[in-house]
Amino acid sequence: MPRENIDLPEDQGCLRWVLGVPLTLLYAPAVYFLVLALIADPGPRDHPFREDVQALGVVSAVLCGLGLLITLTPVFRRTMGRWWYALPLLLAAVALLRAQTV
Repeated sequence: MPRENIDLPEDQGCLRWVLGVPLTLLYAPAVYFLVLALIADPGPRDHPFREDVQALGVVSAVLCGLGLLITLTPVFRRTMGRWWYALPLLLAAVALLRAQTV
């Protein structure tokens, strides 16, 4: 017997906004830290500055990972679209790549 969906279509829009707020609060600092890591240009003798850029990349990737963990909950999977998975994966990949290549 097929399972009946109890969510009304008109409730989806408001629920997406409510669920999108915590993700936005996680992804906004992740993007900020990633941009800082990308625009930083440490010289060959700037080892402490290089470590700071690596830390920014790792913090950005961790924030994206937290966002992904939140997105994996059943409420998010049922309500949010698949593009909510693409953004943190892309950000985390760029952040980790930058942390490795500084």
